[in-house]
Amino acid sequence: MRDPADRLLTIPNLLSVLRLAGVPLFLYLLLGPREDGWAILVLVFAGFSDWLDGKLARWLNQMSNLGALLDPAADRLYVFCTLLAFVIRDIVPLWVALVLVGREVVVGICLLILRQRGWGPFEVTYLGKAATFNLLYAFPLLLLAQGDSAWAQAAQPLAYAFTVWGGALYLWSALLYVHQFFLALRGTPRTVA
Repeated sequence: MRDPADRLLTIPNLLSVLRLAGVPLFLYLLLGPREDGWAILVLVFAGFSDWLDGKLARWLNQMSNLGALLDPAADRLYVFCTLLAFVIRDIVPLWVALVLVGREVVVGICLLILRQRGWGPFEVTYLGKAATFNLLYAFPLLLLAQGDSAWAQAAQPLAYAFTVWGGALYLWSALLYVHQFFLALRGTPRTVA
């Protein structure tokens, strides 16, 4: 009998694939015709589907190994591509993008070293999820905050707040993952919450 974790066709996996397919669409809308309104909708769908796929996986008992790979991959791809597009459009400064992408590089290198030594991936923390959640809220708000409209003026403080909190939590979660990394290298696998 097949292990349920080996399932490929699940509703949460479908949502993750749709979220991944939205990345090139988002980039096209933002950098090509500069259809910011449509780009915001793609980001909102990405954030909502990120929340929904996890809820459905648990609720429908459709957790899978593929989903455990797709979900964080989609999150990382959205963060990277959104930051890249925002730097190109002068929505965020380059240093913000470099700090957040640098975090991904450090955590990614740690993961590669752990895998080479026979360890699995880091235990996902709620702090890491909260960081990604904040950034996925910040991105559409940062895009909405462009311009001089009343909507832009109202979105601006929220956009900056979510960006600062999301960025700070993103860096803090990286420190916790690096701590897990060094514990694993010492042969003491533990999670840090």
